[in-house]
Amino acid sequence: MVLRQDHCAGEKLFVDFAGQTLPITDPVSGAVSDAELFVAVLGATNYTYAEAVPSQELPHWIAAHVRAFECFNGAPQILVPDNLRSAVTRSHRYEPDLNATYQEMAAHYGCAVIPARAYKPRDKAKVEAGVLLAERWILASLRHHTFFSLAEANIAIRERLDRLNERPFQKLDGCRRSLFEQLERPVLRPLPACPYEYATWKQATVNIDYHVEVDHHYYSLPYQLARQRVDVRVTATTVEMLLRGRRVASHRRSHVRGGHTTLAEHMPESHRRHLEWTPGRMVRWAEASGPQTALLVNTILRRWPHPEQGFRSCLGILRLGKRYGNDRLEAASARAVTLGAFSYRSVESILRAGLDHQPLPRRSATATPATTRRHDHVRGATYYQ
Repeated sequence: MVLRQDHCAGEKLFVDFAGQTLPITDPVSGAVSDAELFVAVLGATNYTYAEAVPSQELPHWIAAHVRAFECFNGAPQILVPDNLRSAVTRSHRYEPDLNATYQEMAAHYGCAVIPARAYKPRDKAKVEAGVLLAERWILASLRHHTFFSLAEANIAIRERLDRLNERPFQKLDGCRRSLFEQLERPVLRPLPACPYEYATWKQATVNIDYHVEVDHHYYSLPYQLARQRVDVRVTATTVEMLLRGRRVASHRRSHVRGGHTTLAEHMPESHRRHLEWTPGRMVRWAEASGPQTALLVNTILRRWPHPEQGFRSCLGILRLGKRYGNDRLEAASARAVTLGAFSYRSVESILRAGLDHQPLPRRSATATPATTRRHDHVRGATYYQ
């Protein structure tokens, strides 16, 4: 026994690919590729949409749905696909696993997805009949044509599709198009303001450096999420990370291979402070104590092949200002500059011994210039005056 199904207007859209393909010839090389025919049929009126796409892969499957909704100028309540991989990742009689991108696209248009049961063609009899009609009225009539592009093929498909939808019913008044305009178009869900933007999903584990890798580029997340598993949504322009359905990070997509996109707010405070260590900023920090301290710090940074080698010495000197006060640090820095003692240990020793209170010694005219000294631990006799 077979149950006759009655479909409410605007409720279901049955979608599938035709079994036959359409050959497309490359005008330069002459190579022939097979285009797939996507078919969508509305349940209540049998109004049909069809177009040729390069393959059954997910991007083309999603794009065909978006164009079908635009053709209908509305969306149905329920999508009924077959169990192809682009729609269903794991077939199951009761709880099939849907492709995340397909499910997101359906949600964008306010649709539910109820796949047909595997090996139950009667669950999607509407689209089965629509596929047969498309093969007879479209593909069969185009079998002697040679197409050199998908666009050219779709123009011909559109002409024959219009004939199919305007063909009078044999036992009813009107045609598919008139019935669609009367019954289904008024009750279809209105389209959202923006069409769906294609996105792919993947799962990734946040590395100990609080970044995840997407297409050989690394994007940051809050450092507290290190080692956690997150969902990653990737579009042509953005990369989003979600933890248990909540977005925790978003970045503009980059195609720099091996590069890093890192937000300062994702970093622990110690890492943020480290990035603030630049030669110019070090000197500006030292200027808060005085010009002699700034001169001392600037000289230390310039004496190293790489300024970063002097960062720790300079930070240590600046911290002495918190212990002894900026005035004493300025005086000790002046003494260290005069003596050519460009090191943290020298400034600390001056402050600890109270030498910053003593008058500055006179620099010898024959003294070696401070910037050429290479052994900071050798202070010389003038240091103890």
